[in-house]
Amino acid sequence: MAEENRIGSKLTTLRESLRLTVDELAERCDCDAAVISGLEGGEIAPSLAPLIKITRALGVRLGTLLDDDTNVGPVVARKGDAEEASRIKSLETSSDAGVLDFFSLAPGKASRHMEPFLIDVNPVPAEQHTLSSHEGEEFIYVLAGVIEIAYGKDLYVLESGDSIYYDSIVPHQLRASGEGSAKILAVVYAPA
Repeated sequence: MAEENRIGSKLTTLRESLRLTVDELAERCDCDAAVISGLEGGEIAPSLAPLIKITRALGVRLGTLLDDDTNVGPVVARKGDAEEASRIKSLETSSDAGVLDFFSLAPGKASRHMEPFLIDVNPVPAEQHTLSSHEGEEFIYVLAGVIEIAYGKDLYVLESGDSIYYDSIVPHQLRASGEGSAKILAVVYAPA
């Protein structure tokens, strides 16, 4: 199995273990069957919103697709040890928006309810400012640079040291402000 398609392989295994076709899973999670096939085959970069819908329809938590190992005890992430979990396109698979580089801070923690990440946020062209929504909550803390969070009809600009906590069901988009990149700590909660 190619390392780049670890999520797709896990998704296929979970779907097949429930004896679901791609079309049946697509109907359950209100996603396009082509998106599921693309994710499973590695042709589409995984994105957060569809992954949350798919994992809910499969009855597993989001971390099930992102985990490498399982650990019932605490997981310690040392400075410089964060492993790249995967490259995830913006928050919409159908978008060509900029890439968010996610670095998982707890890839081996079993049965977790939160997903902590360090994320490198790259600029997104104005024509690709699309909003997305999914169940759950997000906490964002800006480590470096400046980010913009479009949340419903509001726009929040956060600088290093600022944070925001919001309900993910409200349409939103996170992006770097201006031309430069930013780095954030994000904790995502997606109910199973």
